[in-house]
Amino acid sequence: MALIIVAGDKGSPGVTTSAVALAAAWPRRAVVAECDPHGGDLVYRLAAENGGPLDPNTGLLSIALAARHGFDTNALPQHLQRVHGGMDVLLGLGTAEQAAALAPLWQRLGRSFDQFADLQYGETRYGGDVIADCGRVGPDSPTLEMMAFAAMVLLIARADAEQIAHVRDRVNGLSQKLHGAHASTASVARPPIGVVLIAPPRDAKQVAAQVGELLAATAGGAEVLGVLADDPDGAAALNGRGRARIDRSLLIRSARDVATSVTRRYGLTRQGPYPYQPQSQPHDQHEGRTQGFGRDQGQTVGV
Repeated sequence: MALIIVAGDKGSPGVTTSAVALAAAWPRRAVVAECDPHGGDLVYRLAAENGGPLDPNTGLLSIALAARHGFDTNALPQHLQRVHGGMDVLLGLGTAEQAAALAPLWQRLGRSFDQFADLQYGETRYGGDVIADCGRVGPDSPTLEMMAFAAMVLLIARADAEQIAHVRDRVNGLSQKLHGAHASTASVARPPIGVVLIAPPRDAKQVAAQVGELLAATAGGAEVLGVLADDPDGAAALNGRGRARIDRSLLIRSARDVATSVTRRYGLTRQGPYPYQPQSQPHDQHEGRTQGFGRDQGQTVGV
């Protein structure tokens, strides 16, 4: 397994936070790639390893600039940045207007992410899986070209009637786009499509069962692969706003359950300790806000 797509439908209900939480709980090294064509937020949410700001020009934007002279998969690590806690991220675009520069590159990015586990950079074998945050995905999303190289696609949905209706329709639409003639045969359709719900922990089992029954009737054959806890405090801490023990939050604990469910089902076994240790981010005591963040801490970023 190398490339895991994380996406949502209307409103992109917490896709970015879900992708970071899953990467934090992933059973082996994982890189978060911000591939939302509408622009990314991680540069505002996360601090660099040294507690300072991330470089907004290093990521997809620097890949697009470098690709003018040829696309080099082995150079991909040059565009990564390490955040506080030890996880590597590929920052997304600053604005939707910059997406035009990536138009010819989505397919090549997908192929590169697929090969990331075996990537050789200099004398070092880099390795790991890529969890790509694709934001809201629709029938004309440019990231569909990248999804053809994915080991699986995870659709994120909140457990309310409107979101479930949207994700059911998106499963059918995605299956038609990605699976073509095999759309009605889930056992041979690749990449598989799974659904991860966001719900209060007390409702997790009941909601998963109910949504699972609904999805069983869809042409895409998607299954509910787990439930992430609707945990605003945990999401705020993960996004750099708070001093809570992120590793003990309901969000991260549930993300570990989802990651275990996904990796076991698709044949990826745990390899050593979790490489990323989620923790509260460094705070500037004088300014009273997280170093490296451009937004006021009072701004809410939901799960």
